[in-house]
Amino acid sequence: MKKILVTGGAGFIGSHLCERLLSEGNEVICLDNYFTGEKSNIVHLLDNPYFELIRHDITMPFFIEVDEIYNLACPASPIHYQYNAIKTVKTSVMGAINMLGLAKRIKAKILQASTSEVYGDPKIHPQKETYWGHVNPIGKRSCYDEGKRCAETLFMDYHHQNNVRIKIIRIFNTYGPRMHPNDGRVVSNFIVQALQNKNITIYGDGNQTRSFQYVDDLLNGMISTMKTGDDFNGPVNIGNPNEFTILELAEKILKKTQSKSKIEFLPLPSDDPIQRQPDISLAKKKLNWEPKIELDEGLDKTIEYFKNKLSL
Repeated sequence: MKKILVTGGAGFIGSHLCERLLSEGNEVICLDNYFTGEKSNIVHLLDNPYFELIRHDITMPFFIEVDEIYNLACPASPIHYQYNAIKTVKTSVMGAINMLGLAKRIKAKILQASTSEVYGDPKIHPQKETYWGHVNPIGKRSCYDEGKRCAETLFMDYHHQNNVRIKIIRIFNTYGPRMHPNDGRVVSNFIVQALQNKNITIYGDGNQTRSFQYVDDLLNGMISTMKTGDDFNGPVNIGNPNEFTILELAEKILKKTQSKSKIEFLPLPSDDPIQRQPDISLAKKKLNWEPKIELDEGLDKTIEYFKNKLSL
């Protein structure tokens, strides 16, 4: 039995990860300050004797003995990470320093949940891990984009300088049950608007593309990355390469929910990427991983969750 620390463990992805790690026979310590995470996401785990919940902000040092650390703590949707930009940068940078310091002291393996946002508004398509990105360092999204880029730098420096065993994954658009209804991300936005028969708001002309990954596929990629040997650190893209326009997504959700909503077009926010698609050839080679759940199946599960969440 491994003892595993999950920072941001009460969040959308973190709660699913805690659940999966417990089901695989591990002891799990969930760390969260509830800035965007919710206790309701992990309340069903509290009776498990191998699960422990601690309220803590990783911008402050934390001391514990564990075998592995999954560092997920950070607001991940534009509404939440722009709400307190300085806090977002602190969580990415100071949080990484604190968790890497912990991993160094206790000789734990540590995985950083980075993001496709490190590529910014990409000039190459699809995005490979070797691409350095095209990021505005002073834009509204930069608190998240540059915070995550700096965290990757810290992880590599701790590895080279202090031999910390690190893993870096770059997560592409992920969706599924336990997404926050008001997090501003496109899948949850569209589903909630459609279920409530409100106008579906598309920013821009809807021809910008995204690649949508169901949360279960992400968990498989995360855990596979953590299990790799010390000769592989990443970064590695974890995402679904099937590309859809935002308009196609809206039309799918309208059809599945049988909604009376109309589509409304609004101005595109600054620095919003036009194309986003992962090249997952490295994940296939190093992790023997690729996503299994197609958009239609994943949307059905997510819509069902929101119907229950909104009591519809």
